[in-house]
Amino acid sequence: CAGAQMIYCRFETKGEPCWGEVEDHKVWEVAPDIFSAHVRTGRSFGLSDVKFLAPCMPTKIVAVGLNYQDHITEFGRTEIPKEPVIFLKAPSALADPDTAIVIPRGVGRVDYEAELAVVISKKARYVLENQAMDYVLGVTCLNDVTARDLQKKDSQWARAKSFDTFAPIGPWISDGLPLDQLRVEASVNRKVVQTGHTSNMIFSIPRIISFVSRVMTLLPGDVISTGTPQGVGPLKAGDVVEVFVEGVGILRNSVIEEKG
Repeated sequence: CAGAQMIYCRFETKGEPCWGEVEDHKVWEVAPDIFSAHVRTGRSFGLSDVKFLAPCMPTKIVAVGLNYQDHITEFGRTEIPKEPVIFLKAPSALADPDTAIVIPRGVGRVDYEAELAVVISKKARYVLENQAMDYVLGVTCLNDVTARDLQKKDSQWARAKSFDTFAPIGPWISDGLPLDQLRVEASVNRKVVQTGHTSNMIFSIPRIISFVSRVMTLLPGDVISTGTPQGVGPLKAGDVVEVFVEGVGILRNSVIEEKG
C-alpha cells in the first residue's frame, strides 16, 4: 500500500466491528466513522490481530460495464459505448476479504472480474466532472463476480451480478493515488490471469462519478466499480482468487460451492 496518503478500513476485533486507519503496520481505531470528522480512540492492533471487513457498507454498488477496449474486444463486440454503461449489484452481494465466494447451485460458469472501485465520501447529486474527486474518499479492490451463463441469457445483468458473495471488496480504502496510473490484476491460485491499466479506461473516474450522480443520489460509503480489463475467466470450487490494485493491495477470496 505504498504511496497512499491515508488508508481507511473496517475491521473486527473480539466480534466487534470498528472503523480504522492503517498506518505504520498497525490498525488504529477511529470514531465515529471514516466518513465524518473523526479521531483516533487510542486503541491500536497489529495487522494480523484483526479481521478486515468490507471497508464500507454501501446503500448501492454501481458498476460500469464495457469500460476497457480490450474487454469489449474479448467479448466479440466492436462498438465503443458513447456514455458509461452502468448496472447495479445488490448490496447483499457484498463479501469481506478472506471469505468465500459461493458458486450457487445450477448457475453454470462463474467468472472473476478484477476492478478498481471508488468509495464515495459525501452526498453527491449532479456533480460536475471537474469537482467529482471532491466526493471520493478513496479507492479499493472489487471482484465483480458474474454468473456468465445467466448474463448471456438475461437481457439485463442484475441477476448474474447479484448473488450473495458476488461483490468481494477490500481489504481497505486508499486515498491519494493517481487513479489514471494504476495496474489492475487478477490471479487464480497465484497465477496472474488478468492484467490491465486504468490509463486504458474509456471513461475516466470523474466522468463516471458525474454521470452516475445525474441518475441517482450517491451517499457516503456507496461504491462505484469502474470496469474490468480483458482476461476474465471461470472460477471453480477450491480456487483462491486475488484482485490486485496498484497502491491499494490484494483482495483475496476462496471459492466454494453452495451446499444442499
